[in-house]
Amino acid sequence: MLFHKPRHKRRKTLTNTSDAQSVTDDLHKGIRHNAQELNSQELADFIYDILDKQSAEDIVRIDLAGKSSIADVMIVASGRSNRHVSALSDYVLRGLKEIGLKKLGIEGDKQNDWVLIDAGDVIIHVFRPEVREFYALEKLWSISPVSGEIDN
Repeated sequence: MLFHKPRHKRRKTLTNTSDAQSVTDDLHKGIRHNAQELNSQELADFIYDILDKQSAEDIVRIDLAGKSSIADVMIVASGRSNRHVSALSDYVLRGLKEIGLKKLGIEGDKQNDWVLIDAGDVIIHVFRPEVREFYALEKLWSISPVSGEIDN
């Protein structure tokens, strides 16, 4: 009995290491390779490009300078499902490690409803759409205080 290989091309999967490498190779064009040389805006651009290339939905970039000391930029994005959220966070982590960021904090990677990645000056939140709508981080961080006084 002969077995024939299917004639269709192998679909790229999100877990294929060579695919992840090609994504980071594409993203490295025109950007410095050493994470130490990147400022927070360039790092945010790099992360935004990864998320955009991997079909993240509703990517929002929030400038935190002057609002918080935890980071300079926050990026919020949605994945279509738990699996997509997991894949997006995995691509971001791989990309950051490729450019030399080793100390990365990650939370929520077990459930994949909401994954938080702490890349130092840039915080990345990847949500499922329902979870993102519930927490409404964009609304929380886009409000600027008018004054320090409270009316009685």
